[in-house]
Amino acid sequence: MLIVDDHPLFRKGLRELVGADPRFEVLDETGDGAAALDVILRRKPDVAILDVNLPALSGLEVARRIQGKNLPTRVVMLTMHNEEEMFNRALDFGVMGFVLKENTAQEIMACLAAVAGGGHYLSPSLSGHAIRRRGRANELAARKPGMEDLTKAELRILKLVAQNMTSREIGAALFISPRTVETHRKNICAKLGLRGSHGLLQFALENRSSL
Repeated sequence: MLIVDDHPLFRKGLRELVGADPRFEVLDETGDGAAALDVILRRKPDVAILDVNLPALSGLEVARRIQGKNLPTRVVMLTMHNEEEMFNRALDFGVMGFVLKENTAQEIMACLAAVAGGGHYLSPSLSGHAIRRRGRANELAARKPGMEDLTKAELRILKLVAQNMTSREIGAALFISPRTVETHRKNICAKLGLRGSHGLLQFALENRSSL
């Protein structure tokens, strides 16, 4: 497990909390986003606990950069701010756990246990964000029935298009060729009835929080 927080005292307390649980082993710790990214890419921890606000690279940026790289690392995001936009971006970047720092140590450990086991965990205080996100997804499916026909690969690519990534960037993230990405993009456009050279990008950007 990797612990990343730029407040030494909080990081020390979290390491002691996690280290006291025999289910977990702390592999490394750092207070810097760029260093965290390096550790994740080199040592591939099972779980990375990231603070949202970090020097060099934010926790969200670290999550974005490792998304789609087929790493075993599952990300848990810690934050002091209960902001819906931040919550949605975290989920867009594949974050599996989202916990407010103000919550109890027991809840943080419950989150780590759930994520380490392959599940998801959201603080109960964030349930409103999750409900609204699901509502927007259902509304989008109703407006665009073709959404239900998208394969998992096509939906994954649509989410990356919504992050304004090019076909080359998407291909690099998913370890497929840009030509394969373009084929997927054409299939998505056909299923959703999108027209024009920028139709897919416009649709993805307009509906990013609903994907």
